[in-house]
Amino acid sequence: MKLSMAAKKRREGYTFILPGFIYMMIVLGYPLIYNVVLAFRDVNVKTFKAGTDVFLGFGNFVKLFQDETFLLVFKNTFVFTIGCLVFQFTIGFIFAMFFSRKFTLAGPVRGLILVGYMMPMSVTAMLGKNIFDVSSGLINDLFMKIGLINAPVEWLLNGKTAMAAVIAVNCWVGIPFNMLLLTSGLTGISQDVYESAEVDGANPFQRFIYITLPLMKSAIASVLMLGFIYTFKAFDLQFVMTSGGPLNATDVLGTYSYMLSFTQYEFSLGSATAMVLFCCLFVIGLFYLRMISKEDD
Repeated sequence: MKLSMAAKKRREGYTFILPGFIYMMIVLGYPLIYNVVLAFRDVNVKTFKAGTDVFLGFGNFVKLFQDETFLLVFKNTFVFTIGCLVFQFTIGFIFAMFFSRKFTLAGPVRGLILVGYMMPMSVTAMLGKNIFDVSSGLINDLFMKIGLINAPVEWLLNGKTAMAAVIAVNCWVGIPFNMLLLTSGLTGISQDVYESAEVDGANPFQRFIYITLPLMKSAIASVLMLGFIYTFKAFDLQFVMTSGGPLNATDVLGTYSYMLSFTQYEFSLGSATAMVLFCCLFVIGLFYLRMISKEDD
């Protein structure tokens, strides 16, 4: 049977897509499916041999949510994510408003701020580890010189300050990302709207509340959703900077899953932790896609 031109084009498209699809299924699809299988079985260093493990159903998930350490890690993940979002969004918005104005050296300075976002996270984590070092760290040296502290603070060795230090370093990466996206949203607002409001007697605060925020609603929502997804799945920052310590004070779901799987060799519990992380991000992703579809409609 002779194929139509549209069918031939469609078949050619599938032919070009097929290699990439096969590659993605091997690299991403198989590990994801195998992780789901592990999460419902009892696989550890003793039962790793094929045929010796048993099916537990939701037993691993029940065990996790009855574990105080996992509940602490679960809470840490949300504390870290929300703390980062609050600071990096607020400061990023201020920078976006500032650099949306035209002034000398606005472009070069904005480019320098973006350096933090372009650096690999592992390098940023090492830099943060050195900055908050108890003996030779820049933060202790600076705070002692200006009189805020009298003795060096063990930032990364104290559970109460370690999370704050990790959040501060992550914000250094997240602020340029927020600034970049929010600046794009600000440039889409016509200056005629501001000029009309100014003629009508609106002060800068009123213009910000009644013009900027409503017209930036979609951009703000996108920045917050993407920031939540990128921050919630954090791993390398905590792994390099604190290794999840002290006493799981900075552990998040990503680092805890790695520790269970490759330190304690509890592969099924590690996979179950990864599944909890995946489900949280999946729900947020669905919410984000629904929000985008409503805007398109």
